[in-house]
Amino acid sequence: MYSESKTRLTITPETKISELLDVYPALESKLIEIAPVFSKLQNPVLRKTISKVTSLRQVSIVANLPINYLVNELREEAGQNSELFKEIQLKENPMDSNITSVKEIYDATSDLEEGKHPLAKVMNDIQQLAKGESYLLITPFIPAPLIEKVREKGFNVKSEETKDHTFENYIWC
Repeated sequence: MYSESKTRLTITPETKISELLDVYPALESKLIEIAPVFSKLQNPVLRKTISKVTSLRQVSIVANLPINYLVNELREEAGQNSELFKEIQLKENPMDSNITSVKEIYDATSDLEEGKHPLAKVMNDIQQLAKGESYLLITPFIPAPLIEKVREKGFNVKSEETKDHTFENYIWC
């Protein structure tokens, strides 16, 4: 189990390997297990150079792995998936009973796989919500930084994990 101070780094597709291993050194073996091509990280010289410039998104491309799989596996090993989900649920407001419809559904899975961050689209889309409408954002992992930004703008968010381990994030004002 990792100390609370070390859980401050949220593992995302943009996390650099060096950041990840500085905070969670034990994840090196998990990273190598998931992506054996990165066994080169055990060489101190290569570790110093490669890890500072390589993001998890780049790891997923080199290892031919879906980014959501890589992020979820590392989060699970670090205990973050359950921690992030609990933290998000604690901040959630119950869905307003006046919410009558989902105005738009955006499945960001393929955009995230392609390296496109959904924040700008989501922020633009939710500005169009009227009272009683919600927005459904579907993601392959908990979009913690995005949820934080949405809440900072005064919106409510409720996240639910589905049977197929995707996340349905309902946003409303």
